[in-house]
Amino acid sequence: MRRPRWWAELVLIGAVYAAYSCGRLLARGDVGTAVGHGLTILRAEDFLGIAVERPLNRLFTAVPALGVPADFAYASLHYLVTPAVLVWLFRRRPAHYRAARTWLMVSTLLGLVGFTLLPTCPPRLLDPGHGFADTMARFSSYGWWGGEASAPRGLGALTNQYAAMPSLHVGWALWCGVMLWRYGRTPLSRALGAGYPLLTVLVVMGTANHYLLDAVAGAAVIGAGLLLAPSATRLADRVAGRSADRVMPGGSRQSAPSVSGGWETSAGERIPGQRSAPAAADDIPSSAR
Repeated sequence: MRRPRWWAELVLIGAVYAAYSCGRLLARGDVGTAVGHGLTILRAEDFLGIAVERPLNRLFTAVPALGVPADFAYASLHYLVTPAVLVWLFRRRPAHYRAARTWLMVSTLLGLVGFTLLPTCPPRLLDPGHGFADTMARFSSYGWWGGEASAPRGLGALTNQYAAMPSLHVGWALWCGVMLWRYGRTPLSRALGAGYPLLTVLVVMGTANHYLLDAVAGAAVIGAGLLLAPSATRLADRVAGRSADRVMPGGSRQSAPSVSGGWETSAGERIPGQRSAPAAADDIPSSAR
């Protein structure tokens, strides 16, 4: 079975993440607008009776045994678990890697659109009169972060604290959960797939980094990314194919190489996956068994 080139994947993912990070910094908006959006979300939740962030934040603030681990989870798991799942898919589930990677990338770029159009002040940065405490700042002596979200001390200027809507902490965690649930073969992997997104939702609200509606929007972005990923894959293949199909000396034409690297749609899949050797039973269509 031919795998995608690891170095090409590393460059691609690095380029997309760099573009996302830079775009997130540029999409700061003004503080007044961000605060207004945050208060609008909070009022909407109060009206609907779903503002569960306050009691969770009070609990995490009053009980350091909950607040400190939650801060560590917020500051680290987002950047550790997602790459780990990507590497796991690349190595152990290559038939599904490209589709999964494209889904994650499209969803991330959609999140950037949300940050640009709707800069939002997180609960922890609202006036204390609204009932929230910044656990990241309160317990910063326990970790590497300072008082500016999960950024390391002294690097707060490199993060956009008003990029709260949608919550990609929740979105990425949901993507990881789906991958572990669908492609994991053990009860533990499925338990982690179900538990990790739920834990992330509790963490982002308990640390007052996101509203409940931010989490809902993060899940919606992941859903939209799933729907758009097949079109993005076809577009990328078409563009790459046109650039590779060029006229050779003497008037002959060089046909475009297989940009997909052997990827095709398996039975029951909506997103193209890579052709894999029949080593794993769950990667073989039932009709072929």
